Amino acid sequence: MADPTVSAGLARGLVTVADKRGADEAVLLHRAGIDPAVLTDPDNRVPFAAYVTLMREAKAMTGDTALALHYAEELDMGQFSVVGLIADAAETMLHAFAQLNRYGQLVVEVDGLVDGARFSLEPSAEGLWLIDNRANPNAFPELTESTFARMTVGSRQFDDEPFIRAVHVTHPAPPHAAEYDRIFRVPVMFDSTRNAALLDHRWLTFKLAPAPRFAFGILTSHADALLRGLEASKSLRARVERLILPILHTGEAGVDRIAGELGLSRQTLFRRLKTEGATFEKILDDLRRRMALDYLGARKVSVNETAYLVGFSDPAAFSRAFKRWTGHSPRTLRAARAAKVS
Repeated sequence: MADPTVSAGLARGLVTVADKRGADEAVLLHRAGIDPAVLTDPDNRVPFAAYVTLMREAKAMTGDTALALHYAEELDMGQFSVVGLIADAAETMLHAFAQLNRYGQLVVEVDGLVDGARFSLEPSAEGLWLIDNRANPNAFPELTESTFARMTVGSRQFDDEPFIRAVHVTHPAPPHAAEYDRIFRVPVMFDSTRNAALLDHRWLTFKLAPAPRFAFGILTSHADALLRGLEASKSLRARVERLILPILHTGEAGVDRIAGELGLSRQTLFRRLKTEGATFEKILDDLRRRMALDYLGARKVSVNETAYLVGFSDPAAFSRAFKRWTGHSPRTLRAARAAKVS
């Protein structure tokens, strides 16, 4: 698959939790190479590698080695993703599980899945094992921590008696192992052969209090549209955009640099983009236009600052480009929007 991504909502939630613990948001995002503008829409995508860096830097800046557990404890999925809202609107626990498998990649994409299913169920005499099938989980155990902590904490809102009876994880016991006891409240086995949670048999048929059926339909329609968009984002054009975005403000988003990061010659990049009906120059121009409109629309940065953020060293050149994009100067358009708001 193309380089995996996570939802901007997932990254935004982590930043929120880290900020409460003293991390400087601007510094944290800079270290992770994430443009703050990307996080304004929870349905945007962030490279998985950038999310890993974000988690690691957030832990370092807050001094909280158990940050992934605390993130899951403090924010449920419905606060940052439509997937959580869909699960909450499901009819039964089993139905919610099916939706998680269907739409889970909207939250986080992972490599190495069998038949594309992130989670599977395995009956046993003790109960039902819910297994996380992602490959090489110990490369990022924080995702294991947040996944099972969120499941455990979330299930308690439905019934006083816990559905989860035990948790197995493949990574070794961390320095904050005591937090596992506090949050999970069930036996936890470290250095296990798999990442799995043992569920009580009644989990299969336990009925939730679902939202009206039409609400479930609206939510899944939106999620289906996002899935289609995610599939389309695997195009080369989308990969080029994701590489340009974090360095757009440097003015160094040239074709040679992007081709090199993709492992392609510039001629091969040109040829493959042409098959998608695109050119590198048009992609860069479109991205600058979209980001300029976002920055000026938010009214948090000046016109000159916007010029810099989208890669123009000369404000006059930015103004000429903006007039070509919109038919108006940036100051004229910004003044018109400000008047409309007031």
